[in-house]
Amino acid sequence: MNKSKIIYSIFAIAFGVFMVVFGGYDDSPGGQLLGVGLVVLGIVGIIKNKKKPKNQSPFKA
Repeated sequence: MNKSKIIYSIFAIAFGVFMVVFGGYDDSPGGQLLGVGLVVLGIVGIIKNKKKPKNQSPFKA
């Protein structure tokens, strides 16, 4: 399940970069802003996913 979240985050970063480049080419500041937002959300998603501890039992003694 963690790998799918990482893949979605990488896809969001890649699409965000595309939106920034295409928004600059099309002279669309709204498109560029959406692209930057997607890049930031993708990076935050990867960081949050990496900070979660692995193999931790939900039942602590």
